[in-house]
Amino acid sequence: MPRPTRRAFLKGASGSLVTAALAATNAQLAQAAGRSVYTRGTTLEQAAAPLATSGYTRLTAGPGYPLVVRADLAEPRPSRDDTRTGLASIVQFTDLHVVDAQSPVRFEFLNTVNSSACRPQEALGTQGAAQLVKRINDLAKGPFTGRRFDCVVSTGDNTDNHEHVELEWYLAVMNGGVITPNTGASDRWEGAQTSGNPQYYNVENASVRDRYVSAGFPVLDGFFRRATAAHRSPGLNVRWFSVFGNHDDSVSGVLPSDWGALAAMYTGDVKFTGFTSGTSDAALRRTFTNGSTAIKGVSSSTKNTWHVTPDERRRPFTPTEYMRAHLPSGGHGFTDENVATGRGYYTFRIADGVTGISLDSTNRAGFTEGSLGHEQFLWLQRVLTAGSSTYVDFWGRTQRHAVADEMFVIFSHHTSTTMTNVLLDPATPELRHAGREVRDTLMRFRNVVAWVNGHTHENRITAHRHADPRRSFWEINTASHVDFPQHARIIELCDNADGTLSLFTTLVESAAPYAASTTGQDQADLASLYRELSYNDPNRSAALTGADADRNTELILRHPWR
Repeated sequence: MPRPTRRAFLKGASGSLVTAALAATNAQLAQAAGRSVYTRGTTLEQAAAPLATSGYTRLTAGPGYPLVVRADLAEPRPSRDDTRTGLASIVQFTDLHVVDAQSPVRFEFLNTVNSSACRPQEALGTQGAAQLVKRINDLAKGPFTGRRFDCVVSTGDNTDNHEHVELEWYLAVMNGGVITPNTGASDRWEGAQTSGNPQYYNVENASVRDRYVSAGFPVLDGFFRRATAAHRSPGLNVRWFSVFGNHDDSVSGVLPSDWGALAAMYTGDVKFTGFTSGTSDAALRRTFTNGSTAIKGVSSSTKNTWHVTPDERRRPFTPTEYMRAHLPSGGHGFTDENVATGRGYYTFRIADGVTGISLDSTNRAGFTEGSLGHEQFLWLQRVLTAGSSTYVDFWGRTQRHAVADEMFVIFSHHTSTTMTNVLLDPATPELRHAGREVRDTLMRFRNVVAWVNGHTHENRITAHRHADPRRSFWEINTASHVDFPQHARIIELCDNADGTLSLFTTLVESAAPYAASTTGQDQADLASLYRELSYNDPNRSAALTGADADRNTELILRHPWR
């Protein structure tokens, strides 16, 4: 597809500035193309961009993101492209939020204070996720090393409301299979988008001048018939691993799983529309806005004014049930021991000499932010120690022992700055450790090269610098696949054979076209509409796309043993 003009993106600039900007962009893209094995199908080649600069807009193929070399932690050597060897090629999915949008236990009425409460595109999530799987299968290998993908790691919030039916759809997306994304009544949609309430996008109802249609969103006849029709995911052609996120563990990612006022409502016929008490509604809004504990003491009586068709498949799963559901298709990191002990963390071999560590950063006490329990925190230290010939112990003393050094890539849902929830879990009242402690622990070891995570729905890459450069590492945070820009990320670890390592991070979009028929029925058409609606969401934050230095990058590190 030919790349469109950039005039719309540089509107108002003088001709000389436009020419200079185009030349600079083209030079950066040419440099990336020259250093890579391929660019096609990645955001090195092109990325979704709006056709119009205001109002509802369709999307098109915009310029690719440039490759940015980041030397925050080590200086790049000029000959590294000639000596580079690929050690590992990893794909990160994160925050898929496979959602039962008709669930009676959702909080759509909070969408004015929390953008995730009700999204205009959420009915099309399984189609969008399946097209992301197709993209990864089509690419098959890393763009800078040409190394076939060693694995895909999905770093949490794989489901939206930890329902069994959402887990069933998620596993079908990842493993392959037919998905019928519908719950409750088989002949009608019973979610907020057919309520007639102008607060929501009533996509099929032209008579409701809701805030979305008033902003130019299309009215689409037969939308829900197409959205709920059966479709097939191809399933990943590479092994994949699953990480816990707070939405895989709690009510809407916020409230404790065993909170009695809502637990029974999942499979009932009453749609949650708020509390009878205005004070309780205000407390719930504060909880979603700032993660406070203000929910304590709210009324357990709901506004029983909206009824839906009950569906037993909506029953919330426990962490043990989540892990057990992965076992028939290979476990995806979880084992019988994880199920027996309830421990949601594990290690896995990515490639020769490269080990992945999957952490469970959710807090069973509830709320959005995370932390590590003390048992897991000690386990993490034992794993890193066992794979390190040289490390610094708790007292700051350098220790050495005869083991073969491993390089470690850490995976978690929460970032170092969002692991702030150290509330004690009543079921397991152990000490909790925040992100700062985890970061400092990782810096005791030379061979941690990256900490890969999600949760914030934002592309952001952070250099964690230590006085000993061999103990520095990169934190790689990737945007979600539910909110625009709907990215996944390829991470390639390379030995440059010059005393440095490179981590190439390349963003990818789903295989869906940028623009398709809004009345189309096939999966690609619906996934395209999924992306388009997410871009036009009035709650969209442009900051989630990140800066150039947070997207397609080469991250330089000192080699831990050279």
